Amino acid sequence: MSVELTEVEGVAVVTLDRPEALNALSFSMLDEIGDTLDEVAAMKVRALVVTGRGEKAFCAGADIPELRHRDLVTQRRGIEKGQHVFARIPRLPMASVALINGYAFGGGLEMALACTFRLATPNAKMGLPEIKLGLIPGYGGTQRLPRVVGEARALELIMTGRSVDAEEAVRIGLVNRILEGDPLAAALQFTGEFTRYSLPVLEMALEAVTRALDLPVHEGLRTEADLATLAYRTEDAEEGMAAFAEKRKPDFRDV
Repeated sequence: MSVELTEVEGVAVVTLDRPEALNALSFSMLDEIGDTLDEVAAMKVRALVVTGRGEKAFCAGADIPELRHRDLVTQRRGIEKGQHVFARIPRLPMASVALINGYAFGGGLEMALACTFRLATPNAKMGLPEIKLGLIPGYGGTQRLPRVVGEARALELIMTGRSVDAEEAVRIGLVNRILEGDPLAAALQFTGEFTRYSLPVLEMALEAVTRALDLPVHEGLRTEADLATLAYRTEDAEEGMAAFAEKRKPDFRDV
């Protein structure tokens, strides 16, 4: 198995475990990731962290030798497989965090882009270098990167194939934070900043923002109104407002 699933402090941790290949994505590994995400969806956890084994790489991208000498139908199916697997991440009922520890190139960065948040170790390097191979990103990079960093920066990174370090990644909005100390401990501390709130309401907030990217503003506002109204119907909303009035910490119970 090249994908490991553990639970730490109520958080699912998925680790790409192929360090000898810099955690590169073989097609069999994509299948394992998909199966693992199905397991995560069934777990009672408050967040997901995705990372790579070792200090060198989160995921160095696709397993290039597997991509050679394939007919176009097979290539198309391989691309759709990667898109389908990564699309499962934003459909999970909890927020996800990509812990980018080292290289995140090609499919590795595309997997990170499918996550809700991205955190990076100081030695992280990220990019979509497919253009250097006469290719373009195929696992969602051309769609998700512009939504994260804007069209102009996305075009620059995709059309030049250049990589960015952790500091530039934070500056352009590709990464939320640079981590100090033990990466997993820091990532879990980050998840703790939002997982202490009501999970149903967190899911509503995530849905509202995600759908905003695909809807005209007037339709997005209607969606926001619908979800904000639903939030008022939760017991956690009543508890949160009561706690505010009584000047105490709320005791959210995810209902």
